Amino acid sequence: MIFLFRMVFGIILAILICIFGVIFCLFSPRNPNHVARFAHIFGSVLTPLFGLKLVLRQYPDINKAGNCVFIANHQNNYDILVAGQIVQPGTVTVGKKSLVWIPFFGPLYWLSGNILLDRDNKSKARDTLSQVVNEIKTKALSIWMFPEGTRSRGRGLLPFKTGAFRAAIAAGVPVVPICVSNTNNIKLNRFNNGHMIVEMLEPIDTKDMKKEDAKALMERCYQLMSDKIAQLDQEAAILDKKKA
Repeated sequence: MIFLFRMVFGIILAILICIFGVIFCLFSPRNPNHVARFAHIFGSVLTPLFGLKLVLRQYPDINKAGNCVFIANHQNNYDILVAGQIVQPGTVTVGKKSLVWIPFFGPLYWLSGNILLDRDNKSKARDTLSQVVNEIKTKALSIWMFPEGTRSRGRGLLPFKTGAFRAAIAAGVPVVPICVSNTNNIKLNRFNNGHMIVEMLEPIDTKDMKKEDAKALMERCYQLMSDKIAQLDQEAAILDKKKA
């Protein structure tokens, strides 16, 4: 019964948010502030519906960091509800070009200013990386990327790709790791799905780095995030036991 309720009302609410979002974005299409606005709306509306208790920890001086490349672990479709609530104004994501064809969500994704990447075409993918760097510099944007490149689906933190780190170094902007505790145990037929913790780590400056440093930066971020995610998983489990 809980599963059916959540599925029906979740889909209805998501469609309504998307329809409202498309209409809203038509008045100022491709405005980068739309991404944070609707990521927060999706999360604040749907997180309670799915029985999630969210703990958000934003780095206190993030507003002073300027434009950034935010990197986050990518677990499953619940990312938009959980990690999305910490997205900062002026931040857009880089996603697959095919996302635009998803009913209701796709048009909103494009109209809100996100960057679409053709991952099936390597030359276009390189052009898109240049586009990312150009938009950071010329439009004062921050970029949200998933360096794993795909959903991990319970397999732990997957190996990173270098694109996000090369973009940050080329643009001369900080990399900001965002770590999300385990969301793979969410069950739609369970009333209480426990605590999820999202923590934004301290920005890592790249101004003195060269493109040859991308791999070392990637490895540094991977280790930082791997350690922090393990810590957040333990903390979330303790919080759940206290509330049990």
